[in-house]
Amino acid sequence: MRRVDLPTPHFTDRVSEAQTLVADHDRTPKLADGDRVFLASTLDRLRRTVSDSGRPEQLLHGEPHPGNLLSTPVGLLFIDFETCCRGPIEFDLAHAPDEVGDLYPGVDHHLFRDCRTLMLAMITTWPGDRDQFPDGHRLGIEWLNELRKATAR
Repeated sequence: MRRVDLPTPHFTDRVSEAQTLVADHDRTPKLADGDRVFLASTLDRLRRTVSDSGRPEQLLHGEPHPGNLLSTPVGLLFIDFETCCRGPIEFDLAHAPDEVGDLYPGVDHHLFRDCRTLMLAMITTWPGDRDQFPDGHRLGIEWLNELRKATAR
């Protein structure tokens, strides 16, 4: 997708959506105030870190995890392109299993780690959106604990 040039949102637009959820008490009513502050500051800090990395940007799938792959007679094909965006390749790699980032040529491993933490912060906001996940509160707590560990390193 490196050579495809289509008008697409920037990855920061996706981060902004997560920031909007964190700020909206009606959509994230079970999010404790301290957790809300922690998520907001983590999203803001990592958004700036990734944006300021200076890495080349390209068209990204947006969520290239195994659930968005189909095995076909001609090989693996990506599906679910509704989250396509522009950004550094490390943002896409952060959604894939760790081994993918380890094998990708030229990856900035520090940025990869920051993007993985940013991705975790983003998905941590989603379960709080009561329209998205029926068991969102439990998932949110689980992911929030993982995020605290990741940012403590």
